[in-house]
Order: sequence, then C-alpha cells, then structure tokens
Amino acid sequence: MKRFRFYLCVSGAVLLRPRLWFIAAGQLIRFAPDRWWRRAPFLPLPTSGIMSFRSEAMYGSADCTPKLHDVIVWLEWCLYQRLIESHRAALSRESSGCIE
Repeated sequence: MKRFRFYLCVSGAVLLRPRLWFIAAGQLIRFAPDRWWRRAPFLPLPTSGIMSFRSEAMYGSADCTPKLHDVIVWLEWCLYQRLIESHRAALSRESSGCIE
C-alpha cells in the first residue's frame, strides 16, 4: 500500500509538469521488469529490488521511500541531460558539415 501511494503521488506531481511527461514515461519503461504485462498489477512499475537499491544508494537505507521532491529533481536532471546530448549531437553534425 505504501508503494502504491508513492506511485500515485509521483504520478500526480508529474501530471502537473507536462515537460516531464515523456521523460517520466521513458524512465518508467527503463525501470520496468521484463514482461511486466504478464504479472499483476499489469503496470510497468519498478520491482521492489530496484527500488530498494535506489533507496539505499540515495538515502543509505533500503527501507526509505524516496521523497517526491527528489524524484521530480531526478526527472528534471534526466530531461536536461537529454537536451544537452541532443544539443551536442547537433553541434557535432554542424561542425562536420552534415546538414539534415
């Protein structure tokens, strides 16, 4: 129940930030277990193992639930990393003389 409430809170926070919709969906798919559609609740939710690992890496304990603010900041970081990568790729194409 605790995990469900956490995912519900994160979903609500992401819904209020349209710029994070696609990056959040991409991250959700990346963290989803293989063949997630074959197991209840039939949603691409991360396993408890990956959540424990991420919590321990971030907070020092596998029992901690990530803070909503931290998840939003992480998603924004993912978005900016993607923007930086696409900007670098555009500069690289431009400097090599390739025009698309």
